[in-house]
Amino acid sequence: MKPTLLALTLAFLSTSAFAKVERIWMTHQSPDNSKIVISWETTNPGDSVVEFGTSPQLGESAKVDGSRTLHHVEIPIPQKDVVYHYRVKSGDQVSDINTFKGYPSKLLRIAVVANIRADAKLNFAAIKKDDPHLLISAGDTAMQYQFATQADKEATKSHSTAIDTQADLFKSTPFMVSLGNLDRKIRPNGISMEEPGYDIAATGYRKFFALPGKEWIWAWDIPDFDLRLISVDMSHTGDFGKPNQACNAFDKDSEQFKWFEETMNSTKAGFVITVYGETSGTVRRHAEGGWKRVIEKSSIAISGECYHAERTEVDGMTYYNSSVRGNGTFGHDTKAAFSDKSASYKLITLDRDAGTMTVEIKALDDGRVLDSKTFKKRAQ
Repeated sequence: MKPTLLALTLAFLSTSAFAKVERIWMTHQSPDNSKIVISWETTNPGDSVVEFGTSPQLGESAKVDGSRTLHHVEIPIPQKDVVYHYRVKSGDQVSDINTFKGYPSKLLRIAVVANIRADAKLNFAAIKKDDPHLLISAGDTAMQYQFATQADKEATKSHSTAIDTQADLFKSTPFMVSLGNLDRKIRPNGISMEEPGYDIAATGYRKFFALPGKEWIWAWDIPDFDLRLISVDMSHTGDFGKPNQACNAFDKDSEQFKWFEETMNSTKAGFVITVYGETSGTVRRHAEGGWKRVIEKSSIAISGECYHAERTEVDGMTYYNSSVRGNGTFGHDTKAAFSDKSASYKLITLDRDAGTMTVEIKALDDGRVLDSKTFKKRAQ
């Protein structure tokens, strides 16, 4: 064999036999935190295997048969206050052994971000230092068409790119995403109702992220901390019925409003966080005030619409805006009790023994606390 041909052959064997899986992320699809979904992408189609355990020796495995390049495998994580180790495999494509924290028994830390937009320039060092058990996005994790073919409803490349921007964080921290307008934006602007700017069904987003329930709206619980998270689909509601319509119907007779009201009325958790992608002032006016009435049964509400940090108090209810982008010029709530132009995130700490939930607005650049408020469990 000639030297050049030999080199090419060895290179091929190296990449095919030892291809490493790098893009991995984790979500929850079951209704509570007793299980977790490990997701990954591979270059070549293959089956889906996760080996896992509470030591580097792993010891357990879960498999989904079939052949695919986008993989989702759910595994049980019943133990508290431990570190889980895991590795994913698809044929000859294998990841390193990665780790994530099992959920805690006393103090739970949740970081809330918004408007990541697959931006590799964002620095999440402060978030990583806070060492959250869970990361929540309040919308616009990626702009669907940005790194993909326009008008392709199935496209997931932009969300893949978003995972790559914080690869180590997403390999080690469960990520619960709330649907924003950009997450399903399939062309720069809608041309007509037949050629819209957004895929209302969020096909690619729901394909990429394994989430509870209907996925475009969802409720999910952490029972040990008496916590329920609820995500609803509210984005750019002023464009409803137009070529740039960016969310599902939200009137009082809509599927999602009825679901939200029924879900909230049946919720027994002491802490409830409602998340959406529209300004809170706008949401409060919809359905003839019906959204305001139901949201007020939450402990707090978090919007990811605008590019600033904000806390607003209205009729005894606390509304937040969260964004990892700052210096925004739109959507400031005239009733805000606190507002800051800094790029920011929320650190939510639940103390099981004290029965409290503390919400800190923190600057993204250095983690300094801009605002803090502590909540007791809501009245039933």
